[in-house]
Parts: sequence; C-alpha cells; structure tokens
Amino acid sequence: MSDLAAVPPSPAEDAPSPAPVTMELQELGAYAAAGLAALAALAPLAIGVAWWDAGASGWLLAAAAVLFAGIVPRLSGGLGALVAATATAALAAALLLAVHHDGVGGRIGLGFYLAFAATWAASWMLVQRLTDLSGGSDWRGRVIDAAIPFVFGAFLFLAWEAICVGFGVPMVLLPAPSQIVTRFFASLPILGDDFVQTVVRAVIPGWAIGSTAGFLVAILADRHPFLGRGLMPLGNFVSALPMVGIAPIMVMWFGFDWQSKAAVVVINTFFPMLVNTVAGLSASGRMERDLMRSWNASWARTLISLRLPAAMPHIFAALKLNSTFALIGAIVAEFFGTPIVGMGFRISTEVGRMGLDMVWAEIVMAAITGSALYAILAFVERRVTFWHPSNRGR
Repeated sequence: MSDLAAVPPSPAEDAPSPAPVTMELQELGAYAAAGLAALAALAPLAIGVAWWDAGASGWLLAAAAVLFAGIVPRLSGGLGALVAATATAALAAALLLAVHHDGVGGRIGLGFYLAFAATWAASWMLVQRLTDLSGGSDWRGRVIDAAIPFVFGAFLFLAWEAICVGFGVPMVLLPAPSQIVTRFFASLPILGDDFVQTVVRAVIPGWAIGSTAGFLVAILADRHPFLGRGLMPLGNFVSALPMVGIAPIMVMWFGFDWQSKAAVVVINTFFPMLVNTVAGLSASGRMERDLMRSWNASWARTLISLRLPAAMPHIFAALKLNSTFALIGAIVAEFFGTPIVGMGFRISTEVGRMGLDMVWAEIVMAAITGSALYAILAFVERRVTFWHPSNRGR
C-alpha cells in the first residue's frame, strides 16, 4: 500500500482544466476575428471603393490576411475552423462581386491580386483546419470528410471564375463557370435529347452487352483453359487499338444511328471484363479450394460458392472501369457520323461554330453522368462485397 501511495500522479491528472473564463475569451475572440474578417472583406464594396485599383480595398484585404494568419493559428480546432470558414465565405463573396462589377473585366490591378491572395490563404487555412478535425466515425466526421473536397473544389471554381472575368479571357478560349452554368440550364432540352441518344441508347446497352459477354466468356475460359490462353493475347491486341480507328468501321457496318455507337462500346467493355473476371476467379486461396475438394464439391458448386464471391471485387472494378470506357467510346464514335443529336455530335458541331460554352455544358453533362454511374456501381459494390476488407467499417 505504501508503494501505491508513493506513485506520483500522471501528467494528465496534474494538468489543470482550462478555466471557463479563458474558454469564453477564446470563443469571443473567434467571433470577433470572424466579424473583422467579414468587415475587412465587404467594407470596400459598401463604401464604393474599386477593388481593381491599388487603393484602400487592397490594403484592407492585406490587413485581413495578416489578421487571419495571426489569430486563427492560436485558436482551437473548432474555433479556428469557424473563423477560417467565415473569412473564406466573406472573401469569396466579395471577390465574386468585385470581378463582376461593371467595367472590371480586363482592368484588374493590385487590389485584385491582394484579394485573390487573401481568399487563397483563408481557404487553405480552412482546409487545414477541417483536415485536423476529420477522421471521426460519427456523422460530424463524415460531414467534415465531405466538406474538405467541397471547399477545395469550390476554391478552384472561384479561381477559374475570377481569372476568366478579371483578365477578360475570351469565351472562345475558356468560358467562365458562370457562363457555362447559364448555358447549361438554358439548354436543358437539348442536353436531355443528347443524353437519351448517347447514354440511354448507346452507353447503357453497349455496357450491359459488353460486360455480360466478357463475364460469360471468362467463365468458359476458366472451364476450358485453352480458350483463355487463346483469348488473353487477343484481348491485349484489341485493347491497344485506337477508338478513332474502330469507330468509323463500326459506323460503316451498323449505320449512323445508335447501333454503331453501342458496337464500339461493346468492343471497349468486353476485354476489360474478361481480363478482370479471369484474374478474379484465381483470387480464392489454395486452402479454400482444397477444402472444397475435400467436400467433393463439383466445379460448378466451387464456382458459385467460392470462386465467384472471391472474384466480385475484380468484377466490380471492371464494371466501374467499363462505365467510363463506355461513355468515352460512345462520345468519340459520334464524331464519325450520327443523327443530329448526341453528346459527341453536339461537341463537334459547337466547336466548329465557336460555341465553347455549349461544348463545356456537354462536358459537364458527361461528367455528371459518369460520376453518377460510378457512384451507383460503388454503392452496389459496397452492398454485395460488404465482407471485403476494403468495405469493413464503412
């Protein structure tokens, strides 16, 4: 008992807890810094100062940046994130309002550079604070994990908008995101028709046919090894063929409508599924296969009970890869002949007419479609392969 009494307390027990007054002062300082950041960012607009000149606005922004750098690192994680989020939102709003002011395009000066630098510093600080707070398993942690790429991507689009408008970049070279969004919503009927022609009639049928055929041939190749030894080199050969060479041939064979685009998609998706399925069927362990043989299981029973479940991660990897290949193949195939509708047709036509905002609207539609297809397949994969180590705890 005397030895136990002689043990000194741990440092955690000796450390005094923060006084309530200190925490209140820190919180008050955080809100005060956030308010000063917003005031420094928006005051020049309120008093009518030109942001693109090297006047009071630029120096106020420089002072705000110094304020963030001096105060935010001395606050705790949550309070620092609050200040950085407020500063980033205020600076971003002020910068967007400034560059869209009448007559600003192409006449930026020192104030613009200081405003852009302050916004970049505040967003960097916000991402760093969110990274320090990330990693939790509860809903707050998931929200923070989703907020990090959102903030990073939002700043990239903000920089794109500010540079295009501030420097007066011609739309034929690079349209601003606001121009792309405006054209996107103004052209929804046209984009809808292009989506139906390219995705519904060509991508989805071609992806389904090519992936199913590749899967079935992989099963046959596993059952008859000579078939696999003959097809694998052929698959590598076909995978090396350029789509720009295959597409016009398919157009000559199947016509100008969606059938030729679906044929290109089938060729692009068949061999990735074949190769991944063959590799996945060999992924089961030797011990598991020996156990199935000890139970006198047939080839079909071993395939259904052991080898196909073990191959599911490889199969879903091929399905997700094929969703991208299918969309790219259908769009490229439409460059070589199609009815007057389709994503590829619209892109090639609008490039010739210098309608780059419509081209970017089609690119946005293709990006949204590809991301949605990938997300759906990833969701199904997590439900089917929940036992896989990569999906545990998700």
